[in-house]
Amino acid sequence: MFDTLSDRLAATFKNLRGKGRLSEADIDATAREIRIALLEADVALPVVRAFIANVKERARGAEVSQALNPAQQVVKIVNEELVSILGGETRRLRFAKTAPTVIMLAGLQGAGKTTLAGKLGLWLKGQGHSPLLVACDLQRPNAVNQLSVVADRAGVAVYAPEPGNGVGDPVQVAKDSIEYARSKQYDVVVVDTAGRLGIDQELMQQAADIRDAVSPDEILFVVDAMIGQDAVNTAEAFRDGVGFDGVVLSKLDGDARGGAALSIAHVTGKQIMFASNGEKLDEFDAFHPDRMASRILDMGDLLTLIEQAEKTFSQEEAAKMASKLASSKGKDFTLDDFLAQMEQVRKMGSISKLLGMLPGMGQIKDQINNIDERDVDRTAAIIKSMTPKERAEPTIINGSRRARIAKGSGVEVSAVKNLVERFFEARKMMSKMAQGGGMPGMPGMPGMGGGPGRQKKQVKQAKGKRKSGNPMKRKVEEQAAAARREQAAQGGAIGLPAQEDKNFELPDEFKKFMG
Repeated sequence: MFDTLSDRLAATFKNLRGKGRLSEADIDATAREIRIALLEADVALPVVRAFIANVKERARGAEVSQALNPAQQVVKIVNEELVSILGGETRRLRFAKTAPTVIMLAGLQGAGKTTLAGKLGLWLKGQGHSPLLVACDLQRPNAVNQLSVVADRAGVAVYAPEPGNGVGDPVQVAKDSIEYARSKQYDVVVVDTAGRLGIDQELMQQAADIRDAVSPDEILFVVDAMIGQDAVNTAEAFRDGVGFDGVVLSKLDGDARGGAALSIAHVTGKQIMFASNGEKLDEFDAFHPDRMASRILDMGDLLTLIEQAEKTFSQEEAAKMASKLASSKGKDFTLDDFLAQMEQVRKMGSISKLLGMLPGMGQIKDQINNIDERDVDRTAAIIKSMTPKERAEPTIINGSRRARIAKGSGVEVSAVKNLVERFFEARKMMSKMAQGGGMPGMPGMPGMGGGPGRQKKQVKQAKGKRKSGNPMKRKVEEQAAAARREQAAQGGAIGLPAQEDKNFELPDEFKKFMG
């Protein structure tokens, strides 16, 4: 959603690189570019004005003028100001001292309240609570049935005494649900209310009546992140008419400009608490302003990546895999282990999303977005078409075995050959890392070592210049050579392309390797 804004900001900061000091003209030009980027991203005008004023004021201060690298200081300032307009610190749910805690969802029709109720229920269940979803949207056709289906998929309870479709009193249902929750020992009640296509008096009155009937501990305003500036107007109307404690952004995986999401916390004074970024029930989490700002500035979101990995991988399993890789040059690590690791990574989400959380991946986001997720399934099919002995000892896979495996998995023979070669390369690379050898050459990556057989094609190095017989002159030559080696190491330490390289493409081996 924030790709356009990220690209514009990256281009702006690129112009600052290499400047030893920033002049007034540099600061004004940078502020102008940031203002255009924010306005194009549909950020509300009052928010843009406040943001630019703060950035310019801080950019003219001592923290930039006395910095060794002014460009990095400006990026730091923009990052901190982005965190500020996104709400500052992460806002947590307030739970009642005496159960049940009541959470009321409000918002327009189509914002995704019913689906979000299921996502919130699943999230609360994962936090150790026993939530109850309450169907108080008795106006929209099949809303009650939809909530029941979503609750069933999330594995949480639902209270739906009325059939809906215009039948039943939503205020009475909300009131009765509290007693029902107490009797059944549910500690959190999530009330799904009706919406309208626009703000009207009937909607506000019904929401206010439900609020008065259940006295919610939290009122969450659910807003579609793709509806633009109208999201801000709707949020202000709900804040004044019903009141709410926090905002939930839905459809953050859309391709709209998303600036309204940056505006809501600043305009309403209420923080964004949750964000929904996909169709699946588990694609929902607490909103962290600092992490979102890092994503927008292409600094990555390693904390979220680590949290997802901790949910998916067990420490015991990770230690077991590490010991296999560290022993006998990784030969204990089999294709079965490779498949298990691949399936664990797949549980964390799509490969594209995971790579997008790494710093600097904005430079190659087109290549990342074009990654075919089905390659992981094809790889799994090839491995599962092998015999247990072949998975344990891939070296025995000869031509006839490759033909049989290819036929069983529905792929070309060359695909089986490539997979086995990639496995050996990956095992060698991971084994070196497990044994503390640092980051070895990654197969197929520019500057990070070649793929299978690449070493055979290396051109024989020419003999270097003869060393001078003069000791002083030889010392100067050795110092110059050492300086060149150090500069080369710094320039391509990990072999990633420079940001200026617009035509960079991931090699085919790496695309296949990453799934």
